Amino acid sequence: MKKIVSIFLALCMLLCLTVPALAVSEGQARVVIGANLSSDQILSVYTQFGLTRGSVTELTVTNAEERTYLEGLVSEDVIGHNSISCVYIRTLPAGSGLTVSTNNITWCTQDMYKSALMTAGIYDAEVKVGAPFGVSGTAALTGIYKAYESITGVQLQQENKTAATDELVITAELADQIEDVDAVAIVNELKLILDETQNMTDDELRAQITQIATQYGYTLEESMVNQLVSLCRTLEGLDTAQLTEKVEQFKSTLSNVAQYAQQVQGFGAKLSAVVDSIKGFFQGLFS
Repeated sequence: MKKIVSIFLALCMLLCLTVPALAVSEGQARVVIGANLSSDQILSVYTQFGLTRGSVTELTVTNAEERTYLEGLVSEDVIGHNSISCVYIRTLPAGSGLTVSTNNITWCTQDMYKSALMTAGIYDAEVKVGAPFGVSGTAALTGIYKAYESITGVQLQQENKTAATDELVITAELADQIEDVDAVAIVNELKLILDETQNMTDDELRAQITQIATQYGYTLEESMVNQLVSLCRTLEGLDTAQLTEKVEQFKSTLSNVAQYAQQVQGFGAKLSAVVDSIKGFFQGLFS
């Protein structure tokens, strides 16, 4: 069920967030390689990407760079001590949207990569993420920022990268506890009231988060509420007007996806009942 919802969440993002922060000409490409790969492993990743090494500008991402964004946010076993996952990005004509494929990636979802790209300002691109064996994919997540900065020639503000990573990680952790659609919806509800949260105490903000979660039918653990408080405080330091504008565009489509998800879930329950009925019929025949 969560995989179905994730696909439609990704489509929502593509349809709603189509205006890049900076103009990026089409056809520019970068490959970002995990620093701890052997030569043979690098070639295997290029094969996954359908490329020949040397045909695209190549960059490297290190584990130390991963830790710049992720240390303290995710567990040590997720970050690891080696940089393995790689990413290929090629910009597309305006309006094309994002296409993301993954291979041997176990922790970062396609939606997480798409969110990182859109936060960075790239909305029209082909993206491939891969590794020679199963890994979390955090190196490629960090590599996305490096690729963006290389393509545009513009250094992203550190606070923006930190805020984007915080949001991705916390939303992913929230989605482990509740439905994907609702996790994204709750975070976006908070984005819409950042101008109000700025004037709230932490206790008032906790109460507000609890109220929003209750409206979606959830009682969040105290630790998750505290994480959302921290996220709000981080987002308050950004351009809240721009965030609100993007969320407003996104919210109506997200609502439609939530309704569709409920329909899919209902269909799944009916299908399960039919299967159980057929199963019972044959059990009766052979008993």
